[in-house]
Amino acid sequence: MSVPMPAATEFPDADDRAWRRRVARAFGRAAPHYHRRAAAQAALGERLWAHLPEHAETILDLGCGPGHWSARLAHHYPAARVIGLDLAMAMLDEARRRHPETIAWVRGDAAALPLADQGLDLLFSNLAIQWCPDLEAVLVEARRVLRPGGRALINTLGPGTLAEVAQAWSRPGRPAALLDFLDAGRLEAAARRAGFATVRLERARERFFYPDLAAVMASIKGVGAQVAPEAGAPRLGRADLERAKARFEALREPAGLPVSYQRLTLILDR
Repeated sequence: MSVPMPAATEFPDADDRAWRRRVARAFGRAAPHYHRRAAAQAALGERLWAHLPEHAETILDLGCGPGHWSARLAHHYPAARVIGLDLAMAMLDEARRRHPETIAWVRGDAAALPLADQGLDLLFSNLAIQWCPDLEAVLVEARRVLRPGGRALINTLGPGTLAEVAQAWSRPGRPAALLDFLDAGRLEAAARRAGFATVRLERARERFFYPDLAAVMASIKGVGAQVAPEAGAPRLGRADLERAKARFEALREPAGLPVSYQRLTLILDR
């Protein structure tokens, strides 16, 4: 028996295109069951809702996945034009199937948006930009496509996210291969360099609980947060699985096995 690595490796320096292909494939595989396994992601997305502007006519859901937030935004702003953009075509196919509303589903890269300058009132993005290897470019693009007075609402994740998963799966001399999350200071500085008129950042530790290790891993793999390891990387075997179970059980609380997310919320006004 072999067990794949529980989460993505750090962004490759040499070939961002290969990384994007791997991310798109991972989220494409997750598309059919994303909505059932994304409870944590849905809860974090609710934190953005409090910062919605009163009015918006043209809206982008960046990293829309199967379209949950796109549909919510279309309902909240019934007169608005809503665009759902994702890198994974399978996610967009699932979004079209699940949400037949008049939402424009577009395949695209957050660092090179296929949208005109100053065409949006609102850019909404829940837990997508941590997958982007060039965050600076993503934030510059977000500002470019917003009208003066427009707003970007972005949830991403900071260091310490999935700390329990990392602890459980680490091996001697080989830490678990998790994303290299940007800290709040670097994220806020990047937003200021992008040229936003107002930059606000909220941070909070959000914890979720699961009955067992299988449920923990399903919650991660089921939302695409597991990318196949690089060629030649060692696979995890049965002994690693049993060690991870024992380590996670040592963390158990009355509510279950904890998984932490370090939420970083950007409220950016152009």
